[in-house]
Amino acid sequence: MLGFYAARYYLTVVTLLGAALKQWIMDRHHSYHLTVIWTGNDGVGTRDYRSYQRNHTIRIGGKPELLCSSDPHFRGDKTRHNPEELFLASIASCHMLWYLHLCAQTGITVVDYKDEATGIMVEDADGKGHFKEVILHPVTTISDPAQEGQAISLHEAANKFCFIANSCNFPIRHKPLCRIAETS
Repeated sequence: MLGFYAARYYLTVVTLLGAALKQWIMDRHHSYHLTVIWTGNDGVGTRDYRSYQRNHTIRIGGKPELLCSSDPHFRGDKTRHNPEELFLASIASCHMLWYLHLCAQTGITVVDYKDEATGIMVEDADGKGHFKEVILHPVTTISDPAQEGQAISLHEAANKFCFIANSCNFPIRHKPLCRIAETS
């Protein structure tokens, strides 16, 4: 009889843990939504490659609209953001946010951060393209000179945590510099 109750108890615990685990997994999924609106119809639509503009607007609820176009090499408006720039920005931003998080966790005080990120996209003979690599050039300023080595090494850790970098199929390299804040 004890075996029956032990088995029943075990199944109850597994069921409860399973439900809790499922909820924990569901809580770890993040959804994003935006709207892209093409604004480049000059009256004849996409009758041919030169008959329309590549302009479009990206709307994300409660935030300023992004005025976008394609890269100027593909008949885009050079005064607007293009998808390739936004992609590079998402990589550099995600890296920075993870880096700052890791520095805060390890007690490194960052007082300034700037990244001059670069990316190389190649276009194949058939017109398809892909990013070949991205190089981040973060320059951080920290308050404690004794933490300079650790501050530089955290860029590698930030890359491993970056959601965007983990979604890419090309190398993301880092050429970090670390400066020490002047004390007054």
